[in-house]
Amino acid sequence: MKIDFEKSGGLVPAIVQDAETKNVLMLGYMNKEAYEKTIASKKVTFWSRSRNCLWTKGETSGNFLHLVDIMVDCDNDTLLVKATPDGPTCHTGTDTCWGEENKLNPLLFLTELQDFINLRHEEMPEGSYTTSLFKDGINRIAQKVGEEALEAVIEATNGSKDKLVYEASDLIYHLIVLLTSKGLRIEDIAQELRKRHDPNWDKKRREAKAKGEME
Repeated sequence: MKIDFEKSGGLVPAIVQDAETKNVLMLGYMNKEAYEKTIASKKVTFWSRSRNCLWTKGETSGNFLHLVDIMVDCDNDTLLVKATPDGPTCHTGTDTCWGEENKLNPLLFLTELQDFINLRHEEMPEGSYTTSLFKDGINRIAQKVGEEALEAVIEATNGSKDKLVYEASDLIYHLIVLLTSKGLRIEDIAQELRKRHDPNWDKKRREAKAKGEME
């Protein structure tokens, strides 16, 4: 990885992002020595412009930033540092230097689950329930989606919230398997819903339908 430290007098901005939550935690600056120490120690280290020395984040507070990955931008003069924080990142005690809470958005797991199911579809490991679904074929997968949808409806009308969440989770899982078998992803559903969120979506759809009928 080529980093142009000389462009800005030996320092490059280093944006720190939580590797799991994807939230931006802080901005610091690295020179070549700070970068090399970060790589060697796996703890994010900066060059302090006020103290004119190296400092490893957390060396006083214990709130280290454990390195996961570093990327350089297209101009080779800005770093994106992906890290796992031990605790609050800001010296004021907040999770981020912008006072935001560093919470994980649970919806991000759907992409992780989608990637996992894609891998199952590619590798088809023996002993996997997901593999068995793919081997059974589209008709069986579609049937399972219907069964899980019915069970979710039953829990919604006559069951508990906990059981509804359980059955709805089964439904979403089997739906992702169904989408994968057709070469689609859960993000395709999200994109469709996003289109429909446009206040003019239904109008556009009616206009397109009317145009098609006229043709």
